[in-house]
Amino acid sequence: MTRYRRHVSFGDLVADRWETAQFLGFGEGSSCYDSVLVMGNVRVGCHTWIGPNVILDGRGDLEIGDYVSVSAGVHIYTHNTVAWSTSSGRLPEQRAPTRIGSGVYLGPQSVIAMGVTIGDGAVIGAMSYVDRDIPPGMRAWGQPARIIDDNTAR
Repeated sequence: MTRYRRHVSFGDLVADRWETAQFLGFGEGSSCYDSVLVMGNVRVGCHTWIGPNVILDGRGDLEIGDYVSVSAGVHIYTHNTVAWSTSSGRLPEQRAPTRIGSGVYLGPQSVIAMGVTIGDGAVIGAMSYVDRDIPPGMRAWGQPARIIDDNTAR
């Protein structure tokens, strides 16, 4: 703790983030905290950082590109159980693939809904709810997230 001036949960303290990512089949140089919930078909590219307390729901197929920062507490979904719940189980859960491009920054506590595609180089602000596609190079934030400006000139 003294060396890095931080305190993390026991699992994150004893687990090597890079070994965890390698065990999960993520790309070279990627890291994934032990506190991350990973389920279903999740593919992660190279040099991607998955922060603590993240949910990666791949039940409907999740793909994350290279050089992505998935900040603490981000939830990325590929399914929901709204129809199943409200129909008392008569309807199935819904699934749709979700795609996060390369060079994307996902701000802390953001939620990415199922079926969304976030293009390369996009920035999603903290605590945003993304329920529609975000084109490459755009900055978006809010609940629901809206495109604020073009990030391509930076």
